[in-house]
Amino acid sequence: MSKRWVMHVDMDAFYASVEANEDPSLAGRPVVVGGTGARGVVASASYEARSYGVRSAMPVSQARRLCPQAVFLPPRFELYKKASAGLHEVLAQVTPAVEGIALDEAFLDVSAATALFGPPAEIAARVRREVAEKLHLSASVGAGPNKLVAKLASEAAKPRAFRTGVVAGPGVVVVAEEDVLGFLWPLPVSSLWGVGPASAARLAKLGVQKVGDLARLPEEALVAALGRAAGRLAHELAWGRDDRSVVGQRAPKSIGHEETYELDLTDRAELERRLVLMADQVAGRVRAEGMVARTVTVKLRYGDFRTLTRSRTFAGAVSSGPAVVGAARELFAKLALGKGVRLLGVSASGLVPKGPAPGEQLQLELGSPPKWDKAMEALDAVRGRFGFAALQPARAVRAVREQR
Repeated sequence: MSKRWVMHVDMDAFYASVEANEDPSLAGRPVVVGGTGARGVVASASYEARSYGVRSAMPVSQARRLCPQAVFLPPRFELYKKASAGLHEVLAQVTPAVEGIALDEAFLDVSAATALFGPPAEIAARVRREVAEKLHLSASVGAGPNKLVAKLASEAAKPRAFRTGVVAGPGVVVVAEEDVLGFLWPLPVSSLWGVGPASAARLAKLGVQKVGDLARLPEEALVAALGRAAGRLAHELAWGRDDRSVVGQRAPKSIGHEETYELDLTDRAELERRLVLMADQVAGRVRAEGMVARTVTVKLRYGDFRTLTRSRTFAGAVSSGPAVVGAARELFAKLALGKGVRLLGVSASGLVPKGPAPGEQLQLELGSPPKWDKAMEALDAVRGRFGFAALQPARAVRAVREQR
């Protein structure tokens, strides 16, 4: 029986590296990509910026204090999506079993690919070479008998940023099945999935600092400290056991869009205008995926970080802009603005492939003409080419209604 080999490919400082591709003058400089407002957070930082302590998810204001000489850029997701598509083209040449985790990382099951491309180390080197030649970007690759080991191996393959400068990583780390425990046990216990700061603090009281410390504890002690599910999972992972499969081309479970504002907003009309724009964009993305949605959710966060969500589930799945916008507006009308809104968002969930949608079919039966679907398709085509800003939803909906 052939061995199972899982590979994890993780791009290095992806957003910042893509920006340096677009502007070569940024190469070798501290670059921070993230929200440019007072409440923005760091989405990506070059390793030169990381050497000053800048990290992803850090407030941009803190990043500016740590590295005032950095180049701060707003994110350009269309650019990153294009680079991500190029990455997946490279990965698909190795195996069809590719599970994208984010724009810049993916799992691959290369068990069958070894017969064609050689051992995992050669496949990993091939992937890195292709990414460098075709995308002019750098990737770190880890391989092992399962997802857990592959993910931690790719982390070990990455460059390291220190105050004294950036040290190149090995680029590829391969952990054979017989070497798994020797690789895992010296790592901090926080390296394991599911062991966050709270769990790590509980484990520290039991004298657990490293994965090896955790592995030596009886499973019953872990269950008592972390709870039944988390305790059992931690025990399995500490022994290098992870039977999750690589699942290729997963359909999205939800599609959403949200905005964080520099100043808390209190103008309901302005917030509703922004809500309509977001809802219409979400509907367009649902249609672009060939899906329909059963539920629409509005998310609102106040200045004190209290967060409310309200949802509406349709009798039949929908994807039209008016249906999603209408539901979002109804939900928003029921929410109090309090002293101000810090964040507003809309999401569509319960996604299923497009087919007969009873909710929308009922609207057609009540007199909506067949031109409706044609109009929405045309609207999506324009936006697909020129972006969502090309057509404002209010104008688009008005134009469609005039055809009725």
